[in-house]
Amino acid sequence: MTAKILIFDSEAPFYARELAARLPGPDYVAATDRETALAHAPEARVIIGLAPFLDEELIGAARRLEWVQALTTGVDNLLGMAAMRGVALTNCRGIHGPQMSELAIMLMLALNRQFPRMIENQRNRRWDRFKQPLLQGRRLCIIGLGSIAETLTRLAVAFGMRVSGVSDGRTEMEGVERIFPRAELARAMAEADFTVVLVPYSPQTHHIVGEREIRAMKPTGYLINIARGGCVDEDALVAALREGRIAGAALDVFSRTPLPPD
Repeated sequence: MTAKILIFDSEAPFYARELAARLPGPDYVAATDRETALAHAPEARVIIGLAPFLDEELIGAARRLEWVQALTTGVDNLLGMAAMRGVALTNCRGIHGPQMSELAIMLMLALNRQFPRMIENQRNRRWDRFKQPLLQGRRLCIIGLGSIAETLTRLAVAFGMRVSGVSDGRTEMEGVERIFPRAELARAMAEADFTVVLVPYSPQTHHIVGEREIRAMKPTGYLINIARGGCVDEDALVAALREGRIAGAALDVFSRTPLPPD
């Protein structure tokens, strides 16, 4: 019987075409919506998709499943899943450095130069001149010094930023002036103008950025989370923003995904 490979992603047709051209033989099924994915799951021996969207219902419906290929680096939601017992799990670690690093740079620029304010002024046809500060000379603290952090450090240094890091696994990294252990995270964040969260999510990193760490930040400091929603205590962050204790935040991930309409 021909192996059925289910690809569940908004770009699933592209992946299916590329895989069929390079590895003909299996039956590649492209699913861009959940209903289609669930309909084909019972016959799938392989599922490919973004880990956060591969939930217990979908994996459990794949009774012949042998292998899950996550298109993400993080696979924390799959690791403890009962339906994954006996199923091989692989991820895409090591390929996201440029993409995620450019995202971090974009978010730092948007925060630093108040890009939402620019868009609002344009929408309202308002002439509003305000300061446009530089990233040059600012302190960036990166929490989690993996492969993405290596790329981000190179880009940040090119902008003239000074970089520090937080890690229990590394004591030095090119371009990073100082590495703090996780026990000194609050101290590291207290010195930073921008803090970028890149650490993998696990029970040990749940709310690694919590009330204490956020209170340690400068009033002019910005927090950026592009790791996992659970790495940041969102209630503590919202309180800090509402009380004006920090300058701002940019989140690419949330503890609840997708966010509710309100």
